[in-house]
Amino acid sequence: MKVSLVIPAYNESKIIQDTLHTVSAKLAELVEDYEIILVDDGSTDNMTGLVLGCRDPHVRLESYSPNRGKGRAVRTGMLAARGDIILCTDADLAYGTDVFGVMLDRFASSGADLVIGSRHLDKEGYRNYPPLRVLMSKCFGLLSRRMSGLTYDTQCGIKGYRQAAARQIFSSCTIDGFSFDFEVLMRADKLGLKVEEIPVSVINFRESKVHVVRDSLRMFWDVFRIRRAVRKDGP
Repeated sequence: MKVSLVIPAYNESKIIQDTLHTVSAKLAELVEDYEIILVDDGSTDNMTGLVLGCRDPHVRLESYSPNRGKGRAVRTGMLAARGDIILCTDADLAYGTDVFGVMLDRFASSGADLVIGSRHLDKEGYRNYPPLRVLMSKCFGLLSRRMSGLTYDTQCGIKGYRQAAARQIFSSCTIDGFSFDFEVLMRADKLGLKVEEIPVSVINFRESKVHVVRDSLRMFWDVFRIRRAVRKDGP
């Protein structure tokens, strides 16, 4: 079995080398065959140069310009990945790397098409979040549940897919911004894919690049657009 790890990143030159070293070491413990796809979402720092200078043969770079948003970056990586199982996490490794093994075990034991993290299932899921971020996350979660009927922690940043499921979902996705996760799970539900959740909590927290007011308003609007688009699409 080959495992792909997709990491969307924008202007992460300060941490990207440590991140690549950390995830490569963890994946090497878990599987023999793996790749790490770093998707440069139109960075303007020297991140691309640092990735290209990486001597790890498991690392490859996908890039484009200008910056388009996390949704576009994840979609680019998912459609480029060659693994039987495709994991996705952020460059800051907010949920650590031990979760990779938990996700792979769940794929093996459950037959799931998707395995996704949920902060709701861990009593300390939000332990390192500032109060305003917790409030916005829970408000968005309430709206997304009301609009979709889904109970998932849609915005949790750690998810995994079987390759066939990733191709089915991301070939139809259109949202480039932060609300892409909501579209992913709505499309997975419409396709009848099996989704398993695992409890996760934030291990590494740093100041988010999300502009709380601007991006929250955009995400709330996107929920309505996504629901309309998914319902309009054929089965």
